[in-house]
Amino acid sequence: MYNRVILVGNLTRDVEIRYTPSGTAIGKVGIATNRRFKNAQGEQQDETMFIDLTFFGRTAEIANQYLRKGSKVLVEGRLVLEQWTAQDGTKRSKHSVTVDNLQMLDRPGENSGGGYGGQAGSYGNSQPTGGYDAPAQSAPASAPQQPAQPSVPEIDIDEDEIPF
Repeated sequence: MYNRVILVGNLTRDVEIRYTPSGTAIGKVGIATNRRFKNAQGEQQDETMFIDLTFFGRTAEIANQYLRKGSKVLVEGRLVLEQWTAQDGTKRSKHSVTVDNLQMLDRPGENSGGGYGGQAGSYGNSQPTGGYDAPAQSAPASAPQQPAQPSVPEIDIDEDEIPF
């Protein structure tokens, strides 16, 4: 079986971060992706999809530190089905993406709400394998330090040219 999702889009809100009792960071955010196509009459149309994302570990902390509503990102991860019971007793579910890799696509100063000031960066995930309470990382004792910027060249992706 193969479960892989790659999305390019803009964040719909700021990252919401929480920590598990064992200290693992969990970040939640939404992304909006656009698709342009021509309808049967030959008119240009846009289709927007809104997808929820979940980050774990250091990736969640980096996303919280550098990304803001409107930030352009490329994420790679896997599709998951979240299920829960609402307060009124009804069963609810939704699909979301658990992010394994994150690339920040904004140029420095391009996203007015963002605090990201370096080159486009790619950050892998340190997601726990034993569930939310698995020992992974301890909560930061103080404010997270600014990570060293990887030497990844800055890229500019035109969403219409992505071959998938």
